[in-house]
Amino acid sequence: MAFNLSVPCGCFEQADNNMQDEDFMNRTSSVLFGKLKMRTLFALVLALYSSCLLSQPSIDLSQSEQQSVSPLLTGLLPVTEAMLAAPPSEDWLIWRRDHHSLGYSPLDQINRETVSQLQESWRRPLQVGPNMATPLVHDGVMFLLDREDTVLALDASNGNQLWSYQHDTARRPGLKMGLAMYGDKLLVPTSGTRLIALNTSTGEVAWEHKIDFTDVGETSQSLRGAPLVAGGQVIQGVTASSAAGGGLILAIDIDTGEETWRFHTTARPGEFGGNSWNEMSVAERSGGSVWLPGSYDAELDLVYFGVAPTYNTKPLYDDIEKPGISNDALFTNSTVALRPSTGELVWHYQHIANDQWDLDWAYERQLLNLDVGGVMRKVVLTAGKMALYDALDAATGEYLFSIDLGAQNLVDSIDPETGIKALNANRRPNAEISLLVCPYAIGGRNWPPASLNTESSMLFLPLSEFCMISGPTGQTEGPYVNLLSTQTPLYPAQKPDSDGKFGRLQAVDLETRELSWSFREVSPPTSAALATAGGIVFLGSLDQSFKAFDDRNGEVLWQTDLGDVPAAFPITYSVEGKQHIAVIVGQPTLHANLLMGALYEFLGVEQNPLLELSQTGPALVVLALE
Repeated sequence: MAFNLSVPCGCFEQADNNMQDEDFMNRTSSVLFGKLKMRTLFALVLALYSSCLLSQPSIDLSQSEQQSVSPLLTGLLPVTEAMLAAPPSEDWLIWRRDHHSLGYSPLDQINRETVSQLQESWRRPLQVGPNMATPLVHDGVMFLLDREDTVLALDASNGNQLWSYQHDTARRPGLKMGLAMYGDKLLVPTSGTRLIALNTSTGEVAWEHKIDFTDVGETSQSLRGAPLVAGGQVIQGVTASSAAGGGLILAIDIDTGEETWRFHTTARPGEFGGNSWNEMSVAERSGGSVWLPGSYDAELDLVYFGVAPTYNTKPLYDDIEKPGISNDALFTNSTVALRPSTGELVWHYQHIANDQWDLDWAYERQLLNLDVGGVMRKVVLTAGKMALYDALDAATGEYLFSIDLGAQNLVDSIDPETGIKALNANRRPNAEISLLVCPYAIGGRNWPPASLNTESSMLFLPLSEFCMISGPTGQTEGPYVNLLSTQTPLYPAQKPDSDGKFGRLQAVDLETRELSWSFREVSPPTSAALATAGGIVFLGSLDQSFKAFDDRNGEVLWQTDLGDVPAAFPITYSVEGKQHIAVIVGQPTLHANLLMGALYEFLGVEQNPLLELSQTGPALVVLALE
């Protein structure tokens, strides 16, 4: 399956690819973006153009790399349910390493005492364009999804290629978070909304499944999150943006490649929750995207997914006040717990009903055992853009408690029994009234997930400290975004007490539910957090830095410039007793671009440190002790 791949790079073509990324266009141009102030637009284009000028990477898979048979491949063991439930310490088998989405590794060779010796071990150029895929590592083999639906099997010790697979699609490549593994199969989501199973040893296709959208028509649907394998099913979330009928969660039989069930995340008329859409038609019920992979509790036999808001908020702005009808818009901004064998909805919890602010309670669902009121409970923990955590009973969906990280001013109070949030009635979107709202449209937190150390019950979450002015400001130009279908203009703003530091890594003690230490700097974080048993938390930022923090107090123990923005999910693994850290760097994602635009607005072009950076281009960077 090996082949030669050469990626041409035209400088404006690179910028065009970034701006015309499928998800960037669907989620932003058609829904959110208004106009950018000229200096900001110029700076963004300059950054993209400079990135291409400074480095035009191509991937040349030399004959020496094209090994038809490798001892690494012949020695691959099948991935079992037991391995996914308790991954070998040296492997990284799932998006966030385990079914509980913790982003935590028991490896400790790289620790507080040795991390100062961390250096780049190897680097592999990737295809041009934003890439936020998570590498998987099993038995010394790394599997990586590159941007243009290309899958690479690499020697995890040095990056040498073992095999490659290219899926041909007429659709523009979109951002994807990675792959899944089970048995001898590697599960691949494609830009053309297909799921493909490849043989892990050869890269040969075992089966291919095209998702059927004939009931609503295929428009802007995409497969952003990595698949989740649970109970013999490959469970895939579907993003829908503004597509009629909204998002999906569906299951494919791991052996046959046939669909076994699907769950609509925007409830249909006549179904449970279908009366919560102000009597809107199915075609009007958009959104409900499933952006991130789900989590799985094998003992409870439940999978957990987060569902995004709808973008068609204007028809839901006011309740139509008919008996039995509401404007809650289920199952948006909800946690849904499904039976993996059937897709049965066992329970749901809506964190915010009738969301008019795009608060996106759509991120990772982390599972842990936690003492709640003197009783050990299985808990689902999750936070939306407001950086306000809800804890739920994993078996029943019962609300347990919330933790507010101090990044929002929309919720005035939370009912301690139900978790129902009282939104400030004076802060509803209104194009005629100027309001200071926190956080900004990109959120106090966004897709970069938290890492959770279950040994210490410490949570580490990347945050951005921006607010926004909604409605009229007297400004004649941007940057601004238009809020969903209400089209209320939103301008980035600093917090009233801002000290000019917009990035924060926040540690939270889940035993006491108190905020612990925090690290703050000018540059916002752009990568997921990665915690290890070595007492380290790793995090990447918009200024291209990659830092190692002492997990006890937030002290920076080590940092480096990776040469480009680390806007993906760092992992750690071990080969032949040597621990490695791996992360993808390259062209910023939509999230990073919006952060960059806000920084240019506040700091200006001349004072902004980002303009002094040189970009080396998209690459997989692997670090190890010298």
